[in-house]
Amino acid sequence: MKIVRFFSALAVVALAVGCLAGGSGRAAAQEAAPQLAILDTDIGDDIDDAFALALVLKSPELRLLGVTTAYGDTEMRARLVARYLHAVGREDVPVMAGVPTAHRYEMSQKAYARQGAEKKFADGVAFLLDQIRAHPGEITLIAIGPLSNIEEAVKRDPAIFRKLKRVVMMGGSVYRGYDGGKSERNPPAAEWNIACDPAGLRALLGTGVPVFMMPLDATEIHLEAKQREEIFAHGSPLTDQVTLLFHQWTANADGHLNTPTLFDPVAVTYAIRPDLCPTTPLRLEVDEKGFTRPVPGAPNAQVCLKSDEKGFLDLLIDRLTGDSSR
Repeated sequence: MKIVRFFSALAVVALAVGCLAGGSGRAAAQEAAPQLAILDTDIGDDIDDAFALALVLKSPELRLLGVTTAYGDTEMRARLVARYLHAVGREDVPVMAGVPTAHRYEMSQKAYARQGAEKKFADGVAFLLDQIRAHPGEITLIAIGPLSNIEEAVKRDPAIFRKLKRVVMMGGSVYRGYDGGKSERNPPAAEWNIACDPAGLRALLGTGVPVFMMPLDATEIHLEAKQREEIFAHGSPLTDQVTLLFHQWTANADGHLNTPTLFDPVAVTYAIRPDLCPTTPLRLEVDEKGFTRPVPGAPNAQVCLKSDEKGFLDLLIDRLTGDSSR
């Protein structure tokens, strides 16, 4: 009888250990599962969106549900994204056109977009809301353009929009404005993405969805000649698209130099490596001109005020020239 009880006890212990091991395995698998993400981009003007999309595609931490285009001629921007994705073998990623708006400048990479298939793209705002319904509390929206699609989504269905897991965005200027990285003394500015649609950020901050903001304070990171040539010389289908878009940007964007400022990839980096972009809780107010000013009160955003520039560049170059992809 004692022997039976002994082996029964051993069986209970084994079962418990097995359950713990299985639970740990499931937990590890859950931790390793990629984040569901949607990229909202005004690709086609500045070149940093092209680098940001490349980083998304080379980050196994993200499962890209789709790309929506924002600001100006959103149909033409969608053609650009569709050509880009086709060239790198990622036709599985849906592309939708967001809300068209007035646009101050001609797209610097429009010639690339025109070589893409001409078609009518689906409604990007409807896609965003449908995906949130399908995956409540699971989606990270990476917003790297003016927030016109977010503003429209909040208008159409604020209750569904609030079921986003979070918004990680490039935009704003808290303590430091545009300065080309030459000084930390430049006063805050009306940063482009927010200045184009201040109401979009106000709408977002009013939803209560967790917002993680990468402003000018943390995103004026330059890709110098040696670093970009390392990417361009890699010669993969992905880096070839970035190279082609880079040369169109330098040829057609008035006033730009040859050195890109990688504002938007910092937002992607936060989504996958938040340690490189530590955040501070702040309460921000947005005025009609697009200034984002810190004010007293309960925080409504987590804001990166200084990023790890070396760590960011090392990550970007490693990902774009490495073999990791999803």
